[in-house]
Amino acid sequence: MNTEIRLQQNVQNENSSHDATDEQLQTEENIFQWTKQWYPVAVVEYLDPSRPHAMQLLGKDIVLWRDASAQWRCFEDFCPHRLVPLSEGRVEADGTILCAYHAWRFDAQGNCVSMPQSENEQTMAKNCENQKSCAVVYPTQERQGLLWVWAEAGEEAKVESQLQTPRLVTELEDNSDKVVKSFWNFRDVPYGWDYFMENVSDPAHVPVSHHGIIGDRYKDAKYYDMIPVRNISTQDGFAFEIQPTQGNIVKAIHDFQPPCYMKIVSTSQDGGQLILALYATPTRPGWCRHIGCQVFVKNSQGKKPQGLSFFGLPLPTWLGHVLASLFLHQDVVFLHYQEKIIAQRRKGKWLDAVYTPNPQDKMVITLRKWLEKRAGGGIPWAEGYSSDIPQAEADKQKLFDVWTTHTQNCTVCQNALKNINRLTVSAYVAAAMCLFLAVILDARTVAVQAALGASVFTIPPMEFWLALGGGILLAVVGYQLKRFSRLFYVYEFEHARND
Repeated sequence: MNTEIRLQQNVQNENSSHDATDEQLQTEENIFQWTKQWYPVAVVEYLDPSRPHAMQLLGKDIVLWRDASAQWRCFEDFCPHRLVPLSEGRVEADGTILCAYHAWRFDAQGNCVSMPQSENEQTMAKNCENQKSCAVVYPTQERQGLLWVWAEAGEEAKVESQLQTPRLVTELEDNSDKVVKSFWNFRDVPYGWDYFMENVSDPAHVPVSHHGIIGDRYKDAKYYDMIPVRNISTQDGFAFEIQPTQGNIVKAIHDFQPPCYMKIVSTSQDGGQLILALYATPTRPGWCRHIGCQVFVKNSQGKKPQGLSFFGLPLPTWLGHVLASLFLHQDVVFLHYQEKIIAQRRKGKWLDAVYTPNPQDKMVITLRKWLEKRAGGGIPWAEGYSSDIPQAEADKQKLFDVWTTHTQNCTVCQNALKNINRLTVSAYVAAAMCLFLAVILDARTVAVQAALGASVFTIPPMEFWLALGGGILLAVVGYQLKRFSRLFYVYEFEHARND
């Protein structure tokens, strides 16, 4: 009991010191500006360049599309004519985006270049010169394989965006052969940006929630402290180090860099480093888009460190995406309902609604303080969006949707699914042919016996058994492929059954 009281007092004392620091820095730094930031919205190689892609950013409906110069562009998702979504239109061969309602076309700069219903060319040119005919354009750039969008539109935003660099994985900028990047993964998750960041600020949950993949809930849920290694800053976030570490890890740092980057660096005894680069882009209330990868930094002997469980293996990209559900869905139900419960029970400050006596929650507390005191209390959603959290999903099975949250937006997984479906059909067809051959062989054996007048049953020839066994094996393969393809659509998980 004394130990618990002492821990609570320590945490409360640290919180009080943070409050004093916050008041001092509040006069030194401006409130964090959510809209004057770069956000990663997609992995470029997974996008289909032949069509527009709808997405949301800070509650704004946006559309991503690639122009004639092979550059990805971002417009607000409406045609200025009658405000229908451009994401339901087409990317034309000339590199313009066409509204499928009345065939207005727009170039990369958002200028309307065609109004087919105009009386003549002169009238069309005059109407196209009107600023009301232009699409709303957001600055974009491609860095490290990601498509980044600046969260404000217009000429002023274009200038401001050029003065700021996205939150990149700095190790990837060096082009060193000691740095190895795994594939990017992405997923739209049914909980907000703050709960994503809270979750990845909390390493204590890992061996418990991810039991069987990373750690053991019964053996690895141990005490450790979180030590600040970079003081809280409005613009640059903060960082904490875990002490003591476990296993062969000698140093582990969680580094939050607003608006959307959590960098987790684990240094092993031999000097190698594993970096988890985790992004969370706020899309709409109660949802965010997670984009992440593993980065391996070899030690002085050129040895690559171990990765995150089996995700450190050299998996094909599509397989890594599919298997990500095994990990992500171990958190998804917790975080979706946690967000709703806290929204219902919270009266005043977040810290008053929860009970955090142990030092493992220090970084989570600091995140909440940064959000409250440095970032306006929350994300400023676009006009028309309430900051209220959506109702909890009554059918939790819907939280395990993979198709809508990933596959339908990933060309790599779509192609893999097509190939698996082809293999499935081929396996079933080959199984049917083998079984048909087995029947013919068996019938021939019976016919030969009858012709010879044999009265004793003769075992069918080896060819019959090979055909029969091959047919059964191929049918089983087809069935298993069909089951596996379900992972592209849904993956259900329940902790009560995760022994």
